[in-house]
Amino acid sequence: MKAYVLLADGQAGDAALVKALQDHVKQDLAPYKYPRSIVFVDALPKTESGKLQRLTLRQQAEREAGQGEMA
Repeated sequence: MKAYVLLADGQAGDAALVKALQDHVKQDLAPYKYPRSIVFVDALPKTESGKLQRLTLRQQAEREAGQGEMA
């Protein structure tokens, strides 16, 4: 599972933040549901009405996975 995280202004995405987010999810949800990969983004794709475009994120994840296999 991959999570896309939009950082607040002034925040830096580093390994410590990834670990803190994963630990937080493990405590609040079942441990097997935590995101194995966290990607920090500048913006999330949204529709005209402001809803998150999950399909676009899934397609991006598939492209990234495909590029990783070729390398």
